Amino acid sequence: MNKVYVAGIGITTFGRLEFPLSEIGAYPGMMALKDAGLKQIDHLYVANMGGGRVNHQTGLASAIIDTLSLTPASAATVENGPASGASAIKAGFAAVASGLHDVVMVVGAERMREVNNLEATDFVATLPHPIAEYVYGVTLPSLAGMFTRLYMEKYGVTSRHLAMVAVKNQTNALLNPFAHIQQPITIEGILDSPEAMTNNPYVADPLRFFDCCPVSDGGACVILVNEEVARTVKRPMVRLAGVGQATDTHAVHEREEPTDLMAVRRAAATSFEMAGVEPKDVDVAELHDAFTILEIVESEEVGFFKKGEGHIALEKGETALKGKLPINPSGGLKGKGHPVGATGVAQAHEIVAQLRGEADKRQVKDAKVGFTCNFGGFGNNVVCLTFIRED
Repeated sequence: MNKVYVAGIGITTFGRLEFPLSEIGAYPGMMALKDAGLKQIDHLYVANMGGGRVNHQTGLASAIIDTLSLTPASAATVENGPASGASAIKAGFAAVASGLHDVVMVVGAERMREVNNLEATDFVATLPHPIAEYVYGVTLPSLAGMFTRLYMEKYGVTSRHLAMVAVKNQTNALLNPFAHIQQPITIEGILDSPEAMTNNPYVADPLRFFDCCPVSDGGACVILVNEEVARTVKRPMVRLAGVGQATDTHAVHEREEPTDLMAVRRAAATSFEMAGVEPKDVDVAELHDAFTILEIVESEEVGFFKKGEGHIALEKGETALKGKLPINPSGGLKGKGHPVGATGVAQAHEIVAQLRGEADKRQVKDAKVGFTCNFGGFGNNVVCLTFIRED
């Protein structure tokens, strides 16, 4: 199997973008080509969930190829819910590792703010089980709310811990010029003050407004190449060393233990095993915090902390930007934003920037091993990636 390297990266700002979906995807692709010093690719994978339903745009991969004048390169779109981004990277990894292609561009793009918040919520609510959940009004926030309550009762997580994740990640986002949320918040302002209920109302008890990620537009890109091409590119050698993916029971209430995220656990283990590293070797991580509880639980399931102790590590400052294991230095989904198809690619973008030493004010010191967890549905399809800088 060929080694696979990241030769170029690119990203748009996240937030509200007044551009067609194809241009939101093409722009980071152009940035990545410039970053890598490349002019042509063999294949393009585009990660997108809502183009057909939200934007009335299908054939997105073909449109982006043409926009970038990269014809006759082959192209395809990957849809796997919020895990579309890392799923597309996995497909690109397989293409390069197998020798099918030498240079693969992976773009994630979404324009979600074209519809109102109710329509966006319903669009994302198509992820739960169509018969056992969706028809009864189940949404992702409602699943997250019930999951959070169970976790609080079982492991002692409190609303203050959730607020600590929100404050940490929005503070990190202030150091990221591409982040959607550029608003400082404090524990007092969103939890303790008399105005907290007005500033931070409940969305799905016990989750409140600042426990949830924003609805975002945005795009991101990574270019994957084999070792021969990587050595011609004048960029630090960052290898995509491990790829893991797993699924779990679709209907959450049918899982043997609803507070276990087995797909996260299995995908992470596969990724680490392929990369030849262990969780303790990771220097920086991007975890899928669509809801604040998920950062805490994923940090346990991937093996960074013991089960039920992620919130304790958070209290100790271990996951802060200057902590033992910085998690979500980009701001995460909570601060950076969550354009669903682009999220997994944006996570990879951040990790590569960190391992190259290009993350500016949010740079993690001496980062050589990075990890991402891209969480689909409510944990029923998860992709984890491990990156290693080779000096």
